[in-house]
Amino acid sequence: MQNLGRFLGRHDRPLGDDSPEASASPSTSPYGANGALRVIPLGGLGEIGKNMMALEYGDDIIVVDAGVMFPEEDMFGVDLVIPNITYLLENQHKVRAILITHGHEDHTGAVPFVLPELNVPVYAPKLAHGLIEVKLRDHRILSASELHAIEPGETFTFGAFHCEFFHVCHSIPDATGIAIHTPVGLVIHTGDFKFDHTPVDQVPTDFARLAELGTEGVTLLLSDSTYAESEGYTPSEAVLDPNLERIIAEAPGRVMFATFASLIARIQQIANAAAKNGRKVAVIGRSMVNNVAMAQQMGYLRVPEGVIVPAESIAGLPPEQTVIIMTGAQGEPTAALSRIANDDHRDFSVSRGDTIVLSASPIPGNEAVIMRTIDNLLRQGARVLHSRNAQVHVHGHASREELKLMLRMIKPQYFVPIHGEYHHLVAHAGIAVGMGVAPENTFILEDGDVLELGEDGADIVDRVPAGHVFVVGRHLWDPSNGVFKERQTLARDGVVVAAVTVDATTGRLSAPPALKAHGFEAPDDHHEVMEAASQRLLEALEQQQWPEDDIEEAVREQAGRVLSRILRDATGRRPVVLVLVSST
Repeated sequence: MQNLGRFLGRHDRPLGDDSPEASASPSTSPYGANGALRVIPLGGLGEIGKNMMALEYGDDIIVVDAGVMFPEEDMFGVDLVIPNITYLLENQHKVRAILITHGHEDHTGAVPFVLPELNVPVYAPKLAHGLIEVKLRDHRILSASELHAIEPGETFTFGAFHCEFFHVCHSIPDATGIAIHTPVGLVIHTGDFKFDHTPVDQVPTDFARLAELGTEGVTLLLSDSTYAESEGYTPSEAVLDPNLERIIAEAPGRVMFATFASLIARIQQIANAAAKNGRKVAVIGRSMVNNVAMAQQMGYLRVPEGVIVPAESIAGLPPEQTVIIMTGAQGEPTAALSRIANDDHRDFSVSRGDTIVLSASPIPGNEAVIMRTIDNLLRQGARVLHSRNAQVHVHGHASREELKLMLRMIKPQYFVPIHGEYHHLVAHAGIAVGMGVAPENTFILEDGDVLELGEDGADIVDRVPAGHVFVVGRHLWDPSNGVFKERQTLARDGVVVAAVTVDATTGRLSAPPALKAHGFEAPDDHHEVMEAASQRLLEALEQQQWPEDDIEEAVREQAGRVLSRILRDATGRRPVVLVLVSST
């Protein structure tokens, strides 16, 4: 990653501290004089998560969504991954607003990290507004910028952009797409969507407005691709209601549900099923507790009085009268379910007879850690239901037939598939061409690509800085920082510590070095290999001529190089080598 500028500053500096300005000059459009629209994905294209799209015309930029992505298994110690906003910071004087399509983490989670840097207004549907407000309050930055709640049908003007939010169905209430009128034509951003005719909140997609927009003439469609490889139609959320009710009714003991803290519609369904079966519901995990409280206060979560009770009161009830809702369906290491699976949760543990339901689809890359969580729960005697062995989740994204319907209604001149890994984007592009979009007008972009649309057509003309920024605690890190490569090496090959004692005057060793391995073991006779390595290191160091000053540092550097080579030759592995030198 390059040109991180003041977004990161020093690698160990928390967000919000002063840091040096980027040395690179702001990126400019070679076609700016021709009045081109620049479409710049900064996240979410070629990956699942951290969705962020910038649209630029002249001196105006609007940003659609600002999401996070869960870290991959080799991102040791990383809590979240957010987009690189270097380009926005270099052009900060142009950024007019951040527009949020809906309240899921992969569209809102980066707001607390980017907002203090950009300090621009944020416009979001009411539920997303409430979820973001909870996040900002948790980060103590609520006053960093104006946060506006919008209603579908409202319109806003940001410089060259005239924007209208319209309602779509997704797996969370208040999901929207955005119609963006620009000087080069109408752009439709679908957000995450599916065509659910029986949604939990009973508010269907606004087909009438979509059809009207299609008749106005759409220059560019940016459309959700997450399930572009799935045939047919996505089932309605309503199909889960009888399944959830049956699971709770038949469970002999407690039922624990793990889902996303922002999946308010699913929490509503679980609470409804619990109430029908006479069970009390407890919510655990700070983000889940805060979001549920906010959703109840705003009227998005309607549960009969007394059904949701404090977590501490659940312990006094018979197991067959309780339901617990928590985070951790993706195997996140700090989430409640993961801590319960590892038997290190402060208040809850698994008992035989418990039924645990993971009500979410695995995010690509998370499958292995999710299965480890499931295995740990099974070992403790729980019955575990998940997307592979029960219908406990319906995804919120359009399948192929719904994507075709969107294309048929919108009839775009140009098409860009968004929100998905590269194979999802390719599949969606193929659907668009099959629906009549010219192949030369269909563009498969990845993060950082710059698509320009103007009077002379459209083309990918440039790239801007894009990629990952790691969140560790509340600090932001450049992934190229050596500490993450060291963590990968430690996880793969372990560490060997060598304690070396030398004569302070001559540098001669008074005894063979003492070697101690952590996470490293020779494939054959480990003890024999380590003894041989110690002896070879002694012999190599005894042949050296040491400088008169700073003997300890010279011994430390040389011993590290020599021992690394010895261990590599003996085992074929490259553990991290630490040398501790003392003098006599």
